[in-house]
Amino acid sequence: MTPPDLVVADAAVPGRDGRWTLVCAAGQVLELSPHDPAARFPEARVIEAKGQLLLPAMTDAHTHLREPGQEWKEDIASGLAAAAGGGFSNILCMANTDPVNDNESVTRLMLRRASEAWPHGPRLFPVGALTMGLAGKQLAPMEELLAAGCVAFSNDGEPVADTELFRHALEYAADLAPVIDHCEDPYMAKGAGANEGVMSARLGLRGQPDVAEALQVARDILLAEYLNAPVHLAHVSCRRAVELIADAKRRGAPVTAETCPHYLTMTDAALFGYDTMAKVNPPLRTDDDRLALIQALREGVIDILATDHAPHAAHEKETPFEDAKNGITGLDTALGSLWELVRLGQLSAEDIAQRFAWRPAEIFRLPHCRFAPGDPADFCLFDPEQSWVVTPETLRSKGKNTPLLGQSLTGRVTLTAVNGHVVYELARAGA
Repeated sequence: MTPPDLVVADAAVPGRDGRWTLVCAAGQVLELSPHDPAARFPEARVIEAKGQLLLPAMTDAHTHLREPGQEWKEDIASGLAAAAGGGFSNILCMANTDPVNDNESVTRLMLRRASEAWPHGPRLFPVGALTMGLAGKQLAPMEELLAAGCVAFSNDGEPVADTELFRHALEYAADLAPVIDHCEDPYMAKGAGANEGVMSARLGLRGQPDVAEALQVARDILLAEYLNAPVHLAHVSCRRAVELIADAKRRGAPVTAETCPHYLTMTDAALFGYDTMAKVNPPLRTDDDRLALIQALREGVIDILATDHAPHAAHEKETPFEDAKNGITGLDTALGSLWELVRLGQLSAEDIAQRFAWRPAEIFRLPHCRFAPGDPADFCLFDPEQSWVVTPETLRSKGKNTPLLGQSLTGRVTLTAVNGHVVYELARAGA
């Protein structure tokens, strides 16, 4: 048997009583066993967790790493740095680069940049464009993109308005890889960045009604059922969409869905003062929507969590509200912000593992760790009691555009390992 080379001792594990020791060798899990203080591993690096939570490293199915073409916002190296610091082992990055990732040369460039910058991970998995140039007129060469390394297809923030073309996309992709759809009616206050309601009226902003999202969710569900072809619904933000998805799942429709930490922890009240940092698409909704999403996540109606990490430069947010770019950076803060819901009893640590690690990896057929022998040694340590302040300096992403700036979070990733390589370790005070 290969001797252990990495050990995490004295860790708490969600769903299990007591303390545990994870033993790894050659990048794989050997065993997870009850902690024995007398056990010795002379040839291994032993990490003393001291009661911190041992979590499976997470998979983020929705990020924007901006390379090629918009490296002033983010590049693959800085995006993966943020991923490592956030506790992620797998990152899917969307196709809205410049040029668009609609051909194998762009896909291969992205993968090469990732392997050069972070050879041991986090792993990068490009999402290929669904249509050429994201223009919604002609399908992209999906088999070519799949062969080059793409694991899913999406038109991202440019949802396909032509339903006949979208139907063909679902049919063609059904035997290849999942289709991810950004659900937004292309004619109803597209990209407004504010929910249509009391807050938008108070601020005098053009708002987007939740029905703009629900219309597209309904179309996608009907097509998926009719064709028996799967579709994954991106960043669900409202109760109306949740109810449609719940009904579809009761009928057995091949539909999966995601939501994001900001839709679970914030409402459109964050726009008060015309805060462009809280401008995102789909927009932050009401507290009723937020509570519906939390319940849906607990019950599995919403399958997974994803950050929709969307970094922007400062000058792209320091504008009048209507001119500001949509998007919130999320890789650095995802787990810390969600942990407040765990503290409140609205989610559990097991929910986090299921919805942010295991289920997304299953949907997109990616490597993941359930701490079983032979699993990749992908894990993170999380200190649920450590408080930290979100500042430009504590964010590893180039994008500092988050409404959490200046706020204190309780709970922090202290170490991330991918395939048994420690790719991030928080510097200890005084060390």
